[in-house]
Amino acid sequence: MWVFLLVLLVLIFLYRWNREREKLLNLTEKYVFITGCDSGFGNLLAKQLDKNGLHVLAACLTDKGAEELKKETSSRLNTVMLNVADSQSVNSAAKWVSDIVGNKGLWGLVNNAGISNPIAPNEWLAKEDYLKVLNVNLLGVIDVTLKLLPLIRKARGRVVNVASVAGRVSLSGGGYCISKYGVESFSDSLRREMAQFGIKVCIVEPGYFKTPVADAKIQRKSLTEIWEKVPKHIKEAYGQEYFEKYCNNVERNLNKVSSKLHLVTDCMEHALTAVYPRTRYSAGYDAKFFFIPLSYLPTVFVDFLLSTSRAKAAQSV
Repeated sequence: MWVFLLVLLVLIFLYRWNREREKLLNLTEKYVFITGCDSGFGNLLAKQLDKNGLHVLAACLTDKGAEELKKETSSRLNTVMLNVADSQSVNSAAKWVSDIVGNKGLWGLVNNAGISNPIAPNEWLAKEDYLKVLNVNLLGVIDVTLKLLPLIRKARGRVVNVASVAGRVSLSGGGYCISKYGVESFSDSLRREMAQFGIKVCIVEPGYFKTPVADAKIQRKSLTEIWEKVPKHIKEAYGQEYFEKYCNNVERNLNKVSSKLHLVTDCMEHALTAVYPRTRYSAGYDAKFFFIPLSYLPTVFVDFLLSTSRAKAAQSV
């Protein structure tokens, strides 16, 4: 009996592995629009797809980011300035894309742009702090997607939304985890709606990687600025010692994160170029073997594991 089950599992694995190896034809004729290409995953993915012959439409937030990306890529790559939190900027970028792709339509959209700060205990934050993150990470994703869907429908293409393990397990206060939960929900509803048009919607759920979103120094600076604005009675309730332990714990965790960004961009590339893309991609060993499995456990176990790890970190300070 056990031998039969083992053989069956092996056959299923081999079938899936072989199926996922199939690549689309005529990739050099396809256009892909990527947000957040100044640095991190978006920057690396733009270079990766450019090397593979696709037409890359890279959206950057800064002129410097766009200029540096152009220097490292071919003439197939074009850049545009885009602030996903600004609807006027999104409208302009969508028109720019439409002018370039014409009747071919847009094969791929990668909603990668995102921010993390401010991240802190919820009580230290104000409504505006949540809005700052949600406007980029969630409402920006929705705005860009809705504006480009007619072009994606023409090509019967793909939408790739970058969520996070923080969209499965809420790991901190602030708008970041909330926004990633929202991206998961938006992607699920969009996937079901777009199936009738032949459009595939994929979600990439990275673990923690060394990008500007997860930079220890930036996080420490942000936390310090937040703490300075916290009302006196809340500061007294938590205490300076708690603040220092919280900051040290954040820095310690972020200094351990992976620098192998290709683990994420390889998932994005597969979602765009495979004949049979996955619905969800977990990127990074921490995502595959800890956070994603953790999200399926009963809440009492999740709370216990996370509170225990935080207590150990606080004791080690």
